Amino acid sequence: MTPDHARWISAFLDAQAAELGASENTRLAYGRDLKAFTEFIEDKSKRFDDLSRADIEAYLVDCDVQGLAASTRARRLSSIKQLFRFAYEEGWRTDNPALKIRGPGQMKSLPKTLSEEQVEALLGATRAVGRTDADRLRNICLMELLYATGMRVSELVSLPVSATRGDPQLLLIRGKGDKDRLVPLSSEARAALSDWLEYRDTAEDTARIEKGAKPSPFLFPSTGASGHLTRHRFYAIIKDIAVAAGVSPGDVTPHRLRHAFATHLLAHGADLRSIQALLGHADLATTEIYTHVLEERLRELVFTHHPLAEKD
Repeated sequence: MTPDHARWISAFLDAQAAELGASENTRLAYGRDLKAFTEFIEDKSKRFDDLSRADIEAYLVDCDVQGLAASTRARRLSSIKQLFRFAYEEGWRTDNPALKIRGPGQMKSLPKTLSEEQVEALLGATRAVGRTDADRLRNICLMELLYATGMRVSELVSLPVSATRGDPQLLLIRGKGDKDRLVPLSSEARAALSDWLEYRDTAEDTARIEKGAKPSPFLFPSTGASGHLTRHRFYAIIKDIAVAAGVSPGDVTPHRLRHAFATHLLAHGADLRSIQALLGHADLATTEIYTHVLEERLRELVFTHHPLAEKD
């Protein structure tokens, strides 16, 4: 990558973090997309400062030829558009060559979720998954909190222990863009949290006395570089729980449990605005994808109770 291109991308990513509060994962995704784009244009001996709309469209065609999914191509175009909008605002270009480029058409896909029966099986199986009592207490707390709050997995594993003190009925979660939201805890989640905290604090006190270890600021501490349980480790844990529950491991992910949280709430009468606030969505349009639950419920209502519904 040429120094000029590296400077553009670095400045853009820094601005995303400083001005828009973009998370590290978001910036890494931008970086990967723009690195792939940069490799393509440098192979064509092109530069950011004189790139044309046709050059960008040629890259999108190349992505299509590679067989990349429409969603991937749309994401890459979005990264490119934001880079050139930033360049225009900074005065590095007098125009935005990506401004009028339309992305690939995409069908809105419904989020894959889990049934209430599957979630109950997962929560039940969690109590038997883990090599030690400590592992099992931690796993129960992880799963109960995840399903009770609909947290993103990154929010869950990095949860500060200070937010969980005092048997809270509401949990303060810091989400994307450092925006805080309050989510109520179920009685099951509070009980699991209390049991885990009791063990965690005792273990931490022992480590402090015997080894001079410093207390961890995280609810789920780890000796790794992050200081807390990693997303990858939690993915592995949840797959073990799925096997124990008799649910296909391919159907179970932390994000799918987040979808289950939302769809089950909606199916039991919660409104979209409340679910938007609980999930931490900035835009209601993001939450509206869950209305398929309402559509199914209304269809069943009509077919079951309408006087003209066909009878067997």
